[in-house]
Amino acid sequence: MHKSRIIAAALAGATAVLMVGAPALADDATVLTSESLAGPAVAVGDTISAGIATGTQAVFASAPAGANGMKCTASSFSAVVNDNPAAPGAAVLGSTLGLSGCTVTGIIGVLGVNSVSINNQPYATTTASDGTVTVSGTDTAPISATLVLRTLLGTVTCSFVANGNAISGVSSNTDNSIAFTDQQFNKSSGPAACIANAYFTAKYTPVSTSAGALVFVN
Repeated sequence: MHKSRIIAAALAGATAVLMVGAPALADDATVLTSESLAGPAVAVGDTISAGIATGTQAVFASAPAGANGMKCTASSFSAVVNDNPAAPGAAVLGSTLGLSGCTVTGIIGVLGVNSVSINNQPYATTTASDGTVTVSGTDTAPISATLVLRTLLGTVTCSFVANGNAISGVSSNTDNSIAFTDQQFNKSSGPAACIANAYFTAKYTPVSTSAGALVFVN
């Protein structure tokens, strides 16, 4: 009996030491954190944003992974955080896309770009814990782009709508990026000088908060 009490006391003492020495368990991280994985939550109402990756362009190609189409040297992605729940889950945002410095190559009869407009912004957007970024329009406010082009026959206007009224991207914590690859847009109006389909590819990095802290997805 005496030996049993000694063993029990020793175990109790060891347990106390372990409990004192162990860090407190952290609360569940939110889907979007700043500074690091499981870091401070990105605040609801904050704006996260990024420019096009250095040395790349935002491209609306005439074919998947194609070399021809419209290419823009400047582009930006920004989104207001509307909900940032505990992970795993999906953060809810309202996103906008900006494009400038656009030129056209390899499209017969098209000489240049007068303007590019991304319509009906902001778009409902979710960023899920698995890294999937989904941007969605509505029936009355679809994801659409209007291009005014200079052609051999004069100025033409081309309108495009995202296939299925949504585009999908992938976020990465390696370089705090969001990448869209060959997201299909279909011509909704315009003459033959407008290509039938355009495939959007762009990578935005680093995604940061309004205070400049890197954003991570949990």
